[in-house]
Amino acid sequence: MMSISLNPYLIFNGNAKEAVHFYEKALGGKVMGIMTFGDMPADPNHPLTDDMKNRVMHAHLKVGEDDLMFSDTYEGMPYQPGNTIQMAIHPKEESRAREIFAALEDGGQVIMPLQGTPWSPLYGQVKDKFGVYFQVNVQAEQP
Repeated sequence: MMSISLNPYLIFNGNAKEAVHFYEKALGGKVMGIMTFGDMPADPNHPLTDDMKNRVMHAHLKVGEDDLMFSDTYEGMPYQPGNTIQMAIHPKEESRAREIFAALEDGGQVIMPLQGTPWSPLYGQVKDKFGVYFQVNVQAEQP
């Protein structure tokens, strides 16, 4: 049997570093590393602008047992934030769900306020200030 793991990889347009630190605080994560394009060996045939040197090539945030990864686009590449993929977060405690939701809501927009649903004692949807959509879902007690 093969082992496999998947993780979300979020792409930003020059503000990935800001996003990493925002999610570190909002989700209670731990930054495992941030590498910029400027950290790579210089290629005299393809010099980088100062903006490109500061852009994130790869960043890794550990949130609980899970991995969240980040990158910036290459300067001048098309960038379209969207809601085709959403992040689902499953805190065990309602108090933690409220904290996370409030942190993500700061500068963002509530799509569906936290509330009880048939599948969860507390569920809500929020678009954060970076345009990333989150579902916060407390698991219902199993009978």
